Amino acid sequence: MTFLLHQTRLLCGNRVLDLSRPQVMGILNITPDSFSDGGRFKQRDAALKHAQAMVAAGAALIDVGGESTRPGARMVAASEELERVAPIIEALTAELDVVISVDTSTPVVILEAARLGAGLINDVRSLRREGALAAAASTELPVCLMHMRGEPGDMQDNPQYSDLLVEVSDFFVDRIKTCAGAGIAAERVLLDPGFGFAKSLAHNLSLFKHMDALLRLGRPMLVGVSRKSMVGQVLGREVDQRLFGSLALAGLAVAKGASILRVHDVAETVDVVRMIAAVEAAE
Repeated sequence: MTFLLHQTRLLCGNRVLDLSRPQVMGILNITPDSFSDGGRFKQRDAALKHAQAMVAAGAALIDVGGESTRPGARMVAASEELERVAPIIEALTAELDVVISVDTSTPVVILEAARLGAGLINDVRSLRREGALAAAASTELPVCLMHMRGEPGDMQDNPQYSDLLVEVSDFFVDRIKTCAGAGIAAERVLLDPGFGFAKSLAHNLSLFKHMDALLRLGRPMLVGVSRKSMVGQVLGREVDQRLFGSLALAGLAVAKGASILRVHDVAETVDVVRMIAAVEAAE
């Protein structure tokens, strides 16, 4: 199977992300209700310390989110989301030499995060919230579009597909076209298959198995499966016991062409990426 190649350098505000090799994105949830670490990093000092540790461990990006998107999560008012993430983004951009990603669907948060120095917009709703597309276009930042149906509150209510891979691919083709029409060139777009979002366990496993087919769209792929329920369902593990399953999927994602791994456990995932790179570089 032959795929188009994407560019290996992604301009993220005043920083450049090297995509010639897989990069690790550390998760920083500024929320009380995220499924894995809700409430741990709400305070500025705790958030900054955790981000510093992730960068020291090898994270090339820190993904800051102020709204939980776990199944069944409640929607957060724009003002509340902004109050959560703005001071953290401001602190991180001042203290760390790393790309700051903002995990948001909210136009005012997109605009303020960009003003404060964020370098990537990571939107689980693929800029479909009213005003988000125009806001993202105005920032001139790269965007990550994720596949999801519905909203986090109802996305797991009996999701069904006639052809999962085709429908996910068609969704991305449409969103890339829509973004281009709004002034967001394809060169600024990354894609996230959306594991755990409007998908059953069977859907998640099948999509993971075949996700390398999405590379034919010619865009870098971000994969986020760290500690997710698909790991728990297969292995029978609670959230705090899903490290090894998550690392197995991280290695497999790299093998299938992922450019960015969005994870909780940065140091361990960086070791996986480095080990794979060493083998691939051997004679």
